Amino acid sequence: MDFLTFILLLDSTLRLSTPLLLACLAGLFSERSGVFDIGLEGKMLIAAFVAATVAYLTGSVWLGLLGAIVSSVAMSVLHGLAAITFRGNQLISGVAINFLAAGLTVLVSNAIFGQGGRTPGLPEDARFPTIVLPGALTRIPEIRQADPLMQIWSELLSGHTVIVPFTLLLVPATWWLLYRTRFGLRLRAVGENPAAVDTAGVSVVRLRWIALGIAGILCGIAGAYLSTAIQASFIKNMTADRGYLALAALIFAKWKPWNALVACLLFGFLQALETQTRAVNDLIGVALPSQFYNALPFILTVVILAGFVGKAIPPRAGGEPYVKER
Repeated sequence: MDFLTFILLLDSTLRLSTPLLLACLAGLFSERSGVFDIGLEGKMLIAAFVAATVAYLTGSVWLGLLGAIVSSVAMSVLHGLAAITFRGNQLISGVAINFLAAGLTVLVSNAIFGQGGRTPGLPEDARFPTIVLPGALTRIPEIRQADPLMQIWSELLSGHTVIVPFTLLLVPATWWLLYRTRFGLRLRAVGENPAAVDTAGVSVVRLRWIALGIAGILCGIAGAYLSTAIQASFIKNMTADRGYLALAALIFAKWKPWNALVACLLFGFLQALETQTRAVNDLIGVALPSQFYNALPFILTVVILAGFVGKAIPPRAGGEPYVKER
């Protein structure tokens, strides 16, 4: 594996880690407030469909992003009604959202476009543009002949959409919000001891709704990124279990923002291996099929759930509806 191939692998890691990190941070906000959110997958899926549909019909990727956020927040509202207002089982509510999104996206897509659960390809204006840094090379033959620093500048740092650096900046912003602000202190307290927060005169219900709203926004951005940045259309079940991988990464990260970044980069790296199958096989000296690399993130998920669930302690009030004492 030459240096440029390694850089290309890291570049794919960044791209594939972005929706995982957005969903992982969404789950972090929700579960820190005490609301388990299995529905990350469904929120991303419906957001991806709405983003592609609106962007295709209007020709504006930003309207597509707005539609994705609105649709994802609507799913969060459904989850909030079931889990917070009516105090239902949070896990069942999340699974129901996943099934609803999987069926609804195909049904509506067929009704609008009639293409078997997918949207037409998006034109250039309906996709997120890539940011080319000053002096960066844009063609692989030119990059291959450049020096290592120029390869890093042109391929790893340049050529991403605005969503990628925005997502990376969300990690320190989330850390600051959770650990350096009054809102973050209250949000973490709600997930640990909601009765104490309620006694202090702070609304537990309001904080949990805010957390679900933030989760909906982040999942909306993640879904829009999938269909208007990584790909140029929506296809059936295009989230490909990324929501579940994000939940596994969240457990591995022990509900901490910086750990979430590391965990999602690890999952993204394993997903990126499939894009460089031949180079990786040459490096290890074994001809493994691409399907093996495609399965690696899910193998890691099983390992995490088997080996870390007992060690990773979730918020103590997680999954339990809060009943105000009279």
